Amino acid sequence: MFPIILLLFIAVPIIEIGLFIQVGGFIGLWPTIGLVLVTAFVGASLVRSQGLQTLMSVQQRVKQGEIPAQQILEGVLLAVAGVLLLTPGFMTDILGMTVLLPAPRRKLAAYLLTKVVVKTGGQFQGGYHQDGAGRGRTFDGEFEEKDSDDDQDKHDHHRLR
Repeated sequence: MFPIILLLFIAVPIIEIGLFIQVGGFIGLWPTIGLVLVTAFVGASLVRSQGLQTLMSVQQRVKQGEIPAQQILEGVLLAVAGVLLLTPGFMTDILGMTVLLPAPRRKLAAYLLTKVVVKTGGQFQGGYHQDGAGRGRTFDGEFEEKDSDDDQDKHDHHRLR
């Protein structure tokens, strides 16, 4: 993972500098600077409006008793889009605008959700069933908390003091 991040920190600025030179040579210095500033302001306002819509969607889902994992991840992606749009550069602006669009953002969030693994210290046994109206899922089961080896070491350490 570290080599990929290192490569991005080296490659992205080099690509952005090259794009600045190309665009600046084509339209001039001040129009290029103006274009970078306009994309930052437009992007920031779009992130704000999209973020508010996502927040309202999260609240609605929570009121319905659902876990809004998709919407929460979309909110995180909107924050990433905001950072990309505020970062000076044309490549980061294009990436930020792409994530800002609802359809690509939903697809990316759905893809990322398939890659998420949730680990807990306990064990859950049970299942789910649909409620009488067939609208949602109700989880029914038992949960037992078990100490992991790290937790046991902490308990042993505290006893030694």
